[in-house]
Amino acid sequence: MMIATYQKHTLNFKQASGTSRGVLKTKDTWFIIIASEGKKGVGECGMFRGLSVDDRPDFEQKLQWACQNIHLGLDILLSELVELPSIQFGLEMAFLDLENKTAFELFPSRFTKGEDTIPINGLIWMGSEAFMREQITSKIEEGFTCIKLKIGAIDFQTELDLLKSIRSHFSAADIELRVDANGAFSPDEALEKLKRLSDYQLHSIEQPIKQGQVEEMARLCETTPLDIALDEELIGVFDVADKYDLLQTIKPQYIILKPTLVGGFQGGNSWIKAANDGKIDYWITSALESNVGLNAIAQWTYTLQNDRPQGLGTGGLFTNNIDSPLEVKNGNLQYNNKTNWNFNL
Repeated sequence: MMIATYQKHTLNFKQASGTSRGVLKTKDTWFIIIASEGKKGVGECGMFRGLSVDDRPDFEQKLQWACQNIHLGLDILLSELVELPSIQFGLEMAFLDLENKTAFELFPSRFTKGEDTIPINGLIWMGSEAFMREQITSKIEEGFTCIKLKIGAIDFQTELDLLKSIRSHFSAADIELRVDANGAFSPDEALEKLKRLSDYQLHSIEQPIKQGQVEEMARLCETTPLDIALDEELIGVFDVADKYDLLQTIKPQYIILKPTLVGGFQGGNSWIKAANDGKIDYWITSALESNVGLNAIAQWTYTLQNDRPQGLGTGGLFTNNIDSPLEVKNGNLQYNNKTNWNFNL
């Protein structure tokens, strides 16, 4: 007999982390735990308040429904929960964990054996100029060769000065720079801002304008001097035909996939196929999950063999994360098998 329960956990940031949407101090997440014949499978439903399409009043009610109907099996549950991508992802994790011999090893590979690593970007949170400079210096000293800056909340000229400062010491060949505006620019000003940003040989900008402005984003992607990556734009697009239509209309240079926000492995794979068919590149990032979700994303990402730096360096942000073998070293995520999992909330 299969039994499922869920448990809420509030992650606490080591230090408040700023985005253009505001400052984050805590992050709620939910673990779904399936038990069957003496085995256990754990998944994470890391719904992101204010961002996830499943940030809705009946979220926990739907999670409870999934637990009560766990006997229906994964395929039926996924089809019934299309509009709740984070629950879909948690269920995928939990069922895979239940099936596999080693706990939390969902996709056995050279990565989980500790024989290979995943290149990742160093994330710079918004804050004062001094705070951002401090983070940049720290990430470079830690061996990161790709840095991603959150922009759009402080003075734009100050942000340009930060980029100029980095470029005065490190060329584009030394350090790859990405920026993430989280939709902070208005359509009227976006192109001019992209032109000014492009002076600093940036790799790309994520979501320069808010999602849902498809015609404006398409025009921007056609005329931009700086490669654009869609992020929030993908949220809430469930139908495969709609995914193709969106990418064919906007024609972005990249898409960024957060499995928690796009329906887990299945949702991510359907976006990747649509992107590949449209000759659009991609990379994977986390969405502030605990190490349970981050682990699942990392293991899946490794199977894709996408050699771009991924956005998987968020495990060290919290004071009360789940102890895991995941470690960041020299700008890479690695799996240290000498460290044990400690899922004991």
